[in-house]
Amino acid sequence: MDQRELAELSSLSVATIQRMEASEAMIRGNVDSLMKLVSALDAAGIELIGEGAASASGGRGVRLKNELPSRGNHHEDKLVADAARGARART
Repeated sequence: MDQRELAELSSLSVATIQRMEASEAMIRGNVDSLMKLVSALDAAGIELIGEGAASASGGRGVRLKNELPSRGNHHEDKLVADAARGARART
């Protein structure tokens, strides 16, 4: 997935995606933008791996999901809520 496609899927500008990707330790962006990004990734079948979550190589990251969730899925709601909490904690 390239920046243009991610921007379209998340209803964000390419510049916003580029700014988020250029962030070093913490992703720069407002909570609404982060929630849109997380939702778009989730809908595309990409799972965000949180700090301390089970991961073969350890640490945070992303991986493809085994199954795509349906819209309104509790898992998707949890990812969005976790992203919002993390964004608020960083501000």
